[in-house]
Amino acid sequence: VQLAESGGGSVQTGGSLRLACSPAGDGDCMAWFREAPRLEREWVATIETDDYVRYIDAVKGRFTISKDNNKHTLYLQMDRLKVEDTAMYYCASDPGCVLARVVDRTHRMGYSDWGQGTQVTVTS
Repeated sequence: VQLAESGGGSVQTGGSLRLACSPAGDGDCMAWFREAPRLEREWVATIETDDYVRYIDAVKGRFTISKDNNKHTLYLQMDRLKVEDTAMYYCASDPGCVLARVVDRTHRMGYSDWGQGTQVTVTS
């Protein structure tokens, strides 16, 4: 399934953005990754079917991952943005949480479906 992200843009330091991604299935494990220029794609946050969430340390307390099952949409609320948050943000899905049984949730190999990405730029 091809996922579609939206909500990226350019903001100043300290600003906020909310990213969205669909479709997000009820029984899917989903995540947000980001990729900055010349760096590898890194895991940002995950949400599982029981709403258990995890975050990379760099965004804890600033980012919130959530899923609206009625709207079939995954969100990433990003507050107090920093210049180092600048990156292309990708949503990823593991339908039915199948790969979750054998692959760590923070690894990109744990997700079979991806979006094209949405750019987030934070300026000082």
